[in-house]
Amino acid sequence: MHMVKRILVGSRVGSLCAILAAAPLAAQNPLAPGGTLRAAFLGDNPSLGRVDRATGTVTGPVADMVKELARRMGVAYTLIPVPNARVVAESVLNQSADIGFMAYNAGRAKEVDFSAPWLLMPNTYLVRADSPIQKVDDADRAGVRIIAVKNDTQDVYLSAHLKNTSVTPVPKVPETEEVKSLLLGGKTDALAANRQRLVEIAGDDNRLRIVADDFFVAGQAIAITKGESSRIDTLNKLIEEILKTDSVKTSIEHAGLRGVYPAKPKGR
Repeated sequence: MHMVKRILVGSRVGSLCAILAAAPLAAQNPLAPGGTLRAAFLGDNPSLGRVDRATGTVTGPVADMVKELARRMGVAYTLIPVPNARVVAESVLNQSADIGFMAYNAGRAKEVDFSAPWLLMPNTYLVRADSPIQKVDDADRAGVRIIAVKNDTQDVYLSAHLKNTSVTPVPKVPETEEVKSLLLGGKTDALAANRQRLVEIAGDDNRLRIVADDFFVAGQAIAITKGESSRIDTLNKLIEEILKTDSVKTSIEHAGLRGVYPAKPKGR
């Protein structure tokens, strides 16, 4: 009986020691208090990453960035693909993710805190080859029909800046053949998206054209819950260190991306 009591007491002491030992570890990793860095990102944005439909494996800049952040923090990591930027923000707010990858936006900055940018993503239009839209300003005319994914960077930016026309939001990026049908069939005049996505949709189809200039270069940042300056300082320091290694540039090259480039670290 005494032996049983000693075993029970020993078990409780061991559990307590484990809890006490884990507490400093969590405190050392404020960005991943649970011991695993959970990162939400736009799963259908090729500039950030690609999700293998068969295996769920994520590759690309976002996967490499999360892996490197976790390595430097000494924690495990998991990648959470979500459908749009609104859900990225919600994942951070409801704490189903520790960090969220999305472009900085002043409206969203009222809800979450943003890091410095780590990736720069130009945005423009895909149009018919014979379209009168030769530069982005040409699209801001009465009667021009523009589509963009609802709540994504392009929708948010254009909705705030277009003066003579408006964006028609769609729930997700249409499949390539649907985009071609919409543009070539005269059902819309332009698709607004990041350059990498447009390059992939247009392919070598000479009936389509990507507008030469950009209406916006989005600074892709990392969002966390609001109000903890020490955590955002820690995150910015990590991003700065990673950008100085040129690993983001290497990741972009390995992914074969053409419409995206790394942000510059301070002092360069």
